[in-house]
Amino acid sequence: MTAPSVRPVSEREARQVAEAAREQDWKKPSFAKELFLGRFRLDLIHPHPTPALEDVRRGEEFLSKLRDFCETRIDPARIEREARIPDETVNGLKELGALGMKIDTKYGGLGLTSVYYNKALAVVGSVSPAVGALLSAHQSIGVPQPLKLFGTQQQKETFLPRCARTDISAFLLTEPDVGSDPARLATSAVPDGDDYVLDGVKLWTTNGVVADLLVVMARVPRSEGHKGGITAFVVEATADGVTVEQRNAFMGLRGIENGVTRLHQVRVPAANRIGPEGSGLKIALTTLNTGRLSIPAMCVAGGKWALKIAREWSTAREQWGKPIARHEAVGSKISFIAATTFALEAVLDLSGQMADEDRNDIRIEAALAKLYASEMAWLMTDELVQIRGGRGYESAASLAARGERAVPAEQMLRDARINRIFEGSTEIMHLLIAREAVDAHLSVAGDLIDPEKSLGDKARAGARAGGFYARWLPKLVTGPGQLPRTYAEFHPAGHRDLATHLRYVERSSRKLARSTFYAMSRWQGRMETKQGFLGRIVDIGAELFAMSAACVRAERLRAEGEHGAEAYELADAFCRQARIRIEELFGRLWTNTDDLDRKVVSGVMSGAYEWLEAGILDPSGDGPWIADATPGPAKTDNVHRPIH
Repeated sequence: MTAPSVRPVSEREARQVAEAAREQDWKKPSFAKELFLGRFRLDLIHPHPTPALEDVRRGEEFLSKLRDFCETRIDPARIEREARIPDETVNGLKELGALGMKIDTKYGGLGLTSVYYNKALAVVGSVSPAVGALLSAHQSIGVPQPLKLFGTQQQKETFLPRCARTDISAFLLTEPDVGSDPARLATSAVPDGDDYVLDGVKLWTTNGVVADLLVVMARVPRSEGHKGGITAFVVEATADGVTVEQRNAFMGLRGIENGVTRLHQVRVPAANRIGPEGSGLKIALTTLNTGRLSIPAMCVAGGKWALKIAREWSTAREQWGKPIARHEAVGSKISFIAATTFALEAVLDLSGQMADEDRNDIRIEAALAKLYASEMAWLMTDELVQIRGGRGYESAASLAARGERAVPAEQMLRDARINRIFEGSTEIMHLLIAREAVDAHLSVAGDLIDPEKSLGDKARAGARAGGFYARWLPKLVTGPGQLPRTYAEFHPAGHRDLATHLRYVERSSRKLARSTFYAMSRWQGRMETKQGFLGRIVDIGAELFAMSAACVRAERLRAEGEHGAEAYELADAFCRQARIRIEELFGRLWTNTDDLDRKVVSGVMSGAYEWLEAGILDPSGDGPWIADATPGPAKTDNVHRPIH
């Protein structure tokens, strides 16, 4: 049986595949979607939603056990040194029930809420991001989450108890020549009786080296009785034909079990197919809607740790007669770390609680949280290294060897870097969020700018668009953000004035929507090529979302009597810092070097500037840029090593 070859895919076809995988219905309200449309729906997030008392009790009970485990049974220095998580650590996590944090209790899991799952990942991630990645890849995108959302009852009863206690899972989508463009996915799943036969090579399979169960995305060819398309399967990692060909090594997360997995003539029962044929990408994207919150959880942990080290070090270290924290050049960095950590935790907790309540559609909120947290956590960790100076660049082992505290700042920087790539790179997140942000426009005017639509379709689209914009545009002129007493509850006596920041968010939301409309009018069908513009639109929305979450969290803490004054101060500092960034982004919407950059890129690609590369030697090794992924039998030993 020969796997079908994959033909080249045009840009338009690639977009069509991605569009078909989107959740296109909005059955529930979305704070972020409304924000991009110029409607500041504070009522959707304020008062801040709170967890049920029983959820809190169970969550705190597990967190207590997990903290003790992390303190006594995880040795982060050993993981970094040996580039491997010890088997006894993994088995201890299994005994603790950490593999089943998100799995329902009726299947043997702990049934934690999203809020407490995120808190647990933050605890683990603060000790060892590699262990955090193992737990996250297993539960956020591995077998448990897609089965929870799309699995049959039989599949849940068969696989979830295993995932809750004993079996580690991995998610296999990426291929050597397929990253964020799944239309080119080459792994095939050919129907054969009651089975499918899988052939292909998967790259960057986090947990794949030690996994017991795999979620594999493969393309089913269209044939009689088969709709075909990219489809999801649960595959036993020990099945005949499954070979882990390599364990990959990275600049950070040295303990991560990430590899290259080859599937050759792997027979998978049809009963192991998740959902119908052709629904694989939709399953993957839906799984990621809340699964992406695992990245912000570990970014929050990184921020908290950076703040702790910055505080302790900057108090102990003196220069020119006073602690370095008292020097403005260092103090501004500490203020940024403190304020941003407060805001990131606000975004995480708000998004997690909204996911638990299931009242709102949080696909944009979760994507914004991932995008924003990964970028800001990188900046905070980089600032920590700068605050530590030479000691920030020195390894923890070297520091300890000469008698100083083993602070792994350089390791945390290396570990944090992947978050800007994991589960959707920053560039892909910009495009994904931008697509959702302009969904309302495309739904009424999409045919108007589609070159393949007929004149009749365009006329009907013009009529729809005229009606929509006649109702929508007038609402972008004025709003409560221009009234000085709006949101007065956010300026209680004796506290900083956060109401002024919420009024700014409301005004900026309308300005953002007007900017988007102007761009749609100006560029029409070329809008999707303006990735610089779209990225800035998304970044403004991310800042506005973070400002809103920070203010709402501060008010919740004040109302509950927990550090209210301090929370208001941190929220105020964050909002003032964010407003400076937002104003710069608004300015760069229309004043930028995007056109010039495109010309320079054309020159680079054509070799016009190749002379600029003279005077160096390239230390890179030989070999192709992209490894051969031709289906076929494995030619290397299987390095798969399940942990039991």
